[in-house]
Amino acid sequence: MITLARTKKISKIGLPIIGGMISSVILGLVDTAMVSTLGNAALGAVGFSSFAAFIYLGFLYGFSIAVQALVSRRKGEKKQDESGVYLTSAVVIITLSAPLFSALLYQLTPYLYPLVNNDPEVIRIGIDYIRWLILQAVFVGFIAANTGFWNGTGLSRIYIPSLLLMHASNILFNYIFIFGHFGAPKMGAEGAGFATALSAVLGSVLFLRLGLVHGKPYGYFKRLPTWIEHKQTLRLAVPAGLQHFLDITALTLTYGIVGAIGTKELACYAVLINFIGLVGLPGWGLGTAGATLVGQALGERKPDEAAEWAWDVIKIGAIGMFIMGMPFWLFPDQILSIWIHDDATREIGIWPTRILGLMIGINGVGYMFAMMLNGAGDVKRVTWINLVTQWGLLVPGAYLFGLEFGYGLMGIWCVHQFAYRGGHAFIFTYFWRKGGWAKIRI
Repeated sequence: MITLARTKKISKIGLPIIGGMISSVILGLVDTAMVSTLGNAALGAVGFSSFAAFIYLGFLYGFSIAVQALVSRRKGEKKQDESGVYLTSAVVIITLSAPLFSALLYQLTPYLYPLVNNDPEVIRIGIDYIRWLILQAVFVGFIAANTGFWNGTGLSRIYIPSLLLMHASNILFNYIFIFGHFGAPKMGAEGAGFATALSAVLGSVLFLRLGLVHGKPYGYFKRLPTWIEHKQTLRLAVPAGLQHFLDITALTLTYGIVGAIGTKELACYAVLINFIGLVGLPGWGLGTAGATLVGQALGERKPDEAAEWAWDVIKIGAIGMFIMGMPFWLFPDQILSIWIHDDATREIGIWPTRILGLMIGINGVGYMFAMMLNGAGDVKRVTWINLVTQWGLLVPGAYLFGLEFGYGLMGIWCVHQFAYRGGHAFIFTYFWRKGGWAKIRI
């Protein structure tokens, strides 16, 4: 039974993470609002390009999952002074690999982009925007690995000021470079990409300073990892990165399917995806907290306690997400009007917004259990489930119901919410109850 003390412990880790995510979502929504003044093509291009870039950048977020799982397990084993070596391992791998892949993708972007979108204006705007997102990869990876490190120690609150400052700088840079203020060039949608890259550089400096000041008890950059420690990091980071890769690839292809329906639908879909980021906050934040608590309990060889933490997280998170979703099914038109100024485009998004508000509490169960399975080290299973559902349900379902059967955006959104995300809630709950995760050693 959940108690006040357990609720406080979950909240102590989870609420700062949610706070950081709120700032990220606000950044995305402000970014979308600024870009929306440039027209539907710019809005669609930025939304589509953000997802396309994260086909690549998503691999780097696998290091956040890997570092968090390893650090939380070592803390449970009372070996917290050894935990910093896994952050060092992640940073070394990212620093050696990311610049090479970024240079290659930068050159290939003009050839790859038209393969998934055929609107000439969206292509023109999108290529300039996405190239800046690709160039920031090494800094994105550094920040991701560091957040995983602090989440794993249970000290998520320590990096929130740095994260908030980074996001605030992004909004300021957006204002400067999109519209050409303070003597800066007026770059339009490309300016949003440039602003994001600049804020990632600043964020890396802030996170490095944070670790040097507070990370000594955890072995922050204390020594170079051994090959065995690099293998431990990669064994979790590669499948975790594949999770993000598969997720973003599937959603990007879904963007392409929506784009084939029309530019209005594409602009609307970009806003809806941002809405998922907003109403999903309790699930992702508390799921991350749950991953830390599960990892620490397993490090202490207490699998029953790990299971109790997971169910407590589910109870709190599902209620929180239901509450977050209420405005979206009660006032969809009013909410959409903040980001979509064209009446016809906004009308398309009303019922998908309502469905999102109604389903988010159920879908959040899938988010949270997936994250806690990752925290337990059961990363490969989560990856396989994502592979099967994304390529067996989401992508073919979006094509069939959106294009072949003619249901448009509404058909695609029903597949996304009911079949794909609803299916995840059922499948991940099933595997958590089976308990195989409790036997994994990392």
